[in-house]
Amino acid sequence: MPKLSAAVEVEVPFHDVDAMNVAWHGHYVKYFEIARCALLRRFDYDYPQMQASGYLWPIVDCHLKYVRPALYGQRLRVEATLLEFENRIRIGYEIRDAQSGERLTKGSTIQVAVDASTRELQFVSPPVVFAKLERACAD
Repeated sequence: MPKLSAAVEVEVPFHDVDAMNVAWHGHYVKYFEIARCALLRRFDYDYPQMQASGYLWPIVDCHLKYVRPALYGQRLRVEATLLEFENRIRIGYEIRDAQSGERLTKGSTIQVAVDASTRELQFVSPPVVFAKLERACAD
């Protein structure tokens, strides 16, 4: 399967920065989320489609590596790339300065499928994930 990714641009808003005009570390996860939703929409499996398919997909692991600070008003390019999908959804992220391309942050998240009615963890991704990815990659 070809690499599936999506990128979004965000501007660091005033309410995301500390007294030094640096984006507070917890907001980077929010920027990841914005890019993750764009990636999930690429293969028609955003959160409403997940819920409609009968599965919940909680994040069970999140890693971030801060390389350089993001500053108030800075335009960021946030890219999310699907790395795994057979047993879980693992997504890699890079946050770069939109103008220079300099990397500011990298990280990853892992989501696992949980049956919405029984709350049982699924050890293999449900068939709907494979079908949606196959369709998206065929287009």
